[in-house]
Amino acid sequence: MTPMTGRPRRRSATFASVFAASLVLTGCGGGLLSGDDEAAGSDEPIALGMITPLSGSSAAIGPYMQNGAQLAVDEINADGGIDGRELELVIEDGACDPRTATAAANKLVTEGVEISVGGYCSGATLPTLPIFNKAGVPMIIPAANSTELVDQGLENVFLINGTGTQQAQAAVEFMEKQGATRVAIVDDNTSYSTDIAEQTAELLEGGEGPELVLQESVTAGESDYSANVNAVVQANPDFVYWTGYYQEGGLIIRQLRQAGYTGPIMVADGSVDQQLVEIAGAENAAGVFATMTQTPDTIPGAEDWIASYTEKFGADPGPYSTQAYDAVRVAAEALREAGSTETDEVIAALEAIDGFELFSGPLQFTEDHTLSSGGFLILSVQDGEFQLEDPLE
Repeated sequence: MTPMTGRPRRRSATFASVFAASLVLTGCGGGLLSGDDEAAGSDEPIALGMITPLSGSSAAIGPYMQNGAQLAVDEINADGGIDGRELELVIEDGACDPRTATAAANKLVTEGVEISVGGYCSGATLPTLPIFNKAGVPMIIPAANSTELVDQGLENVFLINGTGTQQAQAAVEFMEKQGATRVAIVDDNTSYSTDIAEQTAELLEGGEGPELVLQESVTAGESDYSANVNAVVQANPDFVYWTGYYQEGGLIIRQLRQAGYTGPIMVADGSVDQQLVEIAGAENAAGVFATMTQTPDTIPGAEDWIASYTEKFGADPGPYSTQAYDAVRVAAEALREAGSTETDEVIAALEAIDGFELFSGPLQFTEDHTLSSGGFLILSVQDGEFQLEDPLE
């Protein structure tokens, strides 16, 4: 076998025979599985892989995604599975760390997953793309949304979260609604954060609305951002947009308020977590805005789904639980339509999806395999929790 180029290819197999081949890992073609063992039954489960942060600074998000995906798997299996075969969710910790995520992706390939339905931090998801591409594993990414993911031009990669470009557009639109005139943007030097920051800066610099007065980068993982905060305060903005994750975001919000900044603060979707409020302090976080795709409590008619999730897992669903749920449903829909786990056929089925209902609305992918519309909302911290502020309709 030779390494693949162009569109990724995986073993061709119909649902009636996909597991007739023995699960023997070869050392060629990027770790594909092959063999002729007729003893392998066709009722073997179809493995879906999910890399999500279960440790590290974004560990609070991982269980939401895992549980959302597992709920979809259980519902699909209870309804007969895919042509009689059950789905199986295989979880690996990505820790929002590129090395950890790379190891996780290699492990999932070794374990024979058919489709990847994970990906939260863009910087950790990015190095997994060539691994899954080489192995012929289609990727349905529920959360990571840096345009760097799209720029790789890989046909096996599909995003069901709005892109950084779409989030930046929502951010600037809301800044204008708020009457902002002087904007400071702060990022954390990660792929996800800098992508949104740069996209937002480009829109501000090319528009006739608010002026960009500062674009500042911080080093993730530190506890004292006083130098960065002082730079923001000295730039005299009347609106600050933080595009990084909640751990640093909470500290920066707290330190901005302590430094005397009293104007509006907005955070990007990676900071939408209750821990941001806890780190910043409820008083400092009060009124903080956020650009965010839908969360369970902002979705009309999601009460039954929330109840099912809560009953099953004994906890309320949080950010990206619905996106992870939908990633599994999209994977199942593609497998049904393809009638096969062969890579090209699954990709073709994904590209042909037109109107499949997600929480965010009817799904149709663009030529770049991104959402046709970003679906971003504006949330704000009210009574110590993120709540819907503005649907941006």
